[in-house]
Amino acid sequence: MNSGNLLTKISLREKAAYGCGDFASSMFWKLFSMFLLFFYTDIFGISAAAVGTMFLVTRVWDAINDPMMGIIADRTSTRWGKFRPYLLFVAVPFAIIGVLTFTTPDFDATGKLIYAYVTYTLMMMVYTAVNVPYSSLMGVMTNNTEERTSLASWRFIGAFSGGLFVTATANSLIEYFGENSTPATGYQFTIGVYAILAALFFMLTFAGTKERLKPALEGHSALKEDLKDITKNSPWFIMLGAGISVLIFNSLRDGSILYYFKYFIKDQTINFMGESYEFSHTALASAYMSIWLATNIIGVILAKPISAKIGKKNTFILSVVTSAILSFVIFFLQPNQLGLIFFSNILIGISAGIVLPLIWSMYADIADYSEWKTGRRATGLIFSSSSMSQKFGWTLGGALSGWLLAAFGFQANMEQTDQSLLGIRLMISIIAGIGALMALGFIYFYPLDEKYMSKIEIELDKARNGNK
Repeated sequence: MNSGNLLTKISLREKAAYGCGDFASSMFWKLFSMFLLFFYTDIFGISAAAVGTMFLVTRVWDAINDPMMGIIADRTSTRWGKFRPYLLFVAVPFAIIGVLTFTTPDFDATGKLIYAYVTYTLMMMVYTAVNVPYSSLMGVMTNNTEERTSLASWRFIGAFSGGLFVTATANSLIEYFGENSTPATGYQFTIGVYAILAALFFMLTFAGTKERLKPALEGHSALKEDLKDITKNSPWFIMLGAGISVLIFNSLRDGSILYYFKYFIKDQTINFMGESYEFSHTALASAYMSIWLATNIIGVILAKPISAKIGKKNTFILSVVTSAILSFVIFFLQPNQLGLIFFSNILIGISAGIVLPLIWSMYADIADYSEWKTGRRATGLIFSSSSMSQKFGWTLGGALSGWLLAAFGFQANMEQTDQSLLGIRLMISIIAGIGALMALGFIYFYPLDEKYMSKIEIELDKARNGNK
């Protein structure tokens, strides 16, 4: 790594290689957020309330695990850099544990719950071990804030492409592999396909990227100093809250889609140009998921030009407010209004997609702010907080989904009552929208605008040039 003037332009090939890492992670992230709760209740056979509690309890360890991984990565030193080696060496364990998480053992109810706790916890550990270093890698590839936004956009193009690949193929693969067996077998073999692909894509990211950026003050800072610095970093706290809120919004939407279509929308007959077409609820759910992610990609692409015009903070505010308002509209739509249901999904997908690359780009700015204030650059620790916020948001959203289903009387694989259907509808609309508004409450106080960051970049560049 170098420490001089690193307002580096990143090649298209390296950006694409970086995006491959989130293609891999996001295949499993979408499996977790869109399929795992449904898998546990309708395939694996444990109650929605038990799943919700498990999602929350396992995060107690993960709350420690993410910053711990950031601290370890910051103190890693190899010929490949600090962060890239984890992409290589954790790829295979990630794939193996991914398959085990979606495997249904022949245990009684208690045994299944224990198995779910163990495999889910291990899955989150290996996810952390690869994703925290991957996230941190962007912070040391360049210090050019526009290139970071571009890298973040490529990252999310990879992320949404990976998620889109899953939503477009998962239900078909599950049916294919389970056709002559059981849905449980269908899930296990389907996840096996994604696991192999994930391992290969992590290795592509390792091979195609470089670490360049080195702190102005080289040396091994004490953990106590790093933790003390971050507790005084107000932009970090603000972004942590905003990130958790955004992921609550996404998690509630993602986790409720399969339930929404299976139990509320159901199978539909659509008349088009004088012809009638039959669509199962699984086909409709797959289409809805895929459109949601495809339009997210449009939002990701729009993030850079919009933020260049009005700034990252204002773009963030525009995104979450629009997502919240449109989500509230969904509550009033009925099963026979499929056109409006899908049209609102397109608009929400675009608006929600805009905010996601901004979060990662803003964390890179926060790492620069921390180095500017303290002379130390705890990149892994700061970026681990973004992974932590993802998991907290996803976990709180997942726990809320399970608890809400239970509170409204949900029973798997049965005709639902009006009350349980109300709970499903609230999850995908009103309650999800409240999560987006919570993000607005945090980001309003974010101080690192473009003018402030320009000053920081100039002063950090001088410090790095003076430390050659």
